[in-house]
Amino acid sequence: MVKLNKIYTKTGDDGTTGLVDGPRRQKDDLRVEAYGTVDEANAAIGLARLNTKDMARVDHALGRIQNDLFDLGSDLATPGPDEGRSYTALRVTARQVEWLEGQIDAFNEALTPLTSFVLPGGTALSAALHLARTITRRAERVCVATKRAEPDLNPEAIRYLNRLSDLLFVLGRVANGNGSKDVLWEPGRNTGTTKDG
Repeated sequence: MVKLNKIYTKTGDDGTTGLVDGPRRQKDDLRVEAYGTVDEANAAIGLARLNTKDMARVDHALGRIQNDLFDLGSDLATPGPDEGRSYTALRVTARQVEWLEGQIDAFNEALTPLTSFVLPGGTALSAALHLARTITRRAERVCVATKRAEPDLNPEAIRYLNRLSDLLFVLGRVANGNGSKDVLWEPGRNTGTTKDG
């Protein structure tokens, strides 16, 4: 049970922070950067949801993802092996990853096939989802770096972020009229080597 009575504690004034378990870490520690970037992705998804008024299925999926990202943050804030703990650490599971895969497949069915890479834009929701996607990719990169330094990092955390960025890409296309309003990349358009350049 989480209970927050006081917002500031002053314990971080020395540049350190407390995790769920283990000694305090520097605030620029890779693991802290990992769950901080997950938090940033969650905030970006929250902003995206301001534009989902007419897209109940998308909003529902994003709401579930926001909850799962808090699970992921708790997972990343609990370093070390699970054996020998006096409590059960909250970990992202394969079931949560599989749910993302199911959502990707379901939403992708109605999309028009891509003929080029997509530029972020089209609708406000699509642009916001692409921003969330790029932050999620950064969170994934930080988790990969953290796992190199701390091999006990839950591999499902990385898999979750990998699938989530894919789903956010798909949802960005859904938000663009199932791809009909996608802004497509035109290679070399402004290099002076094409008819329009």
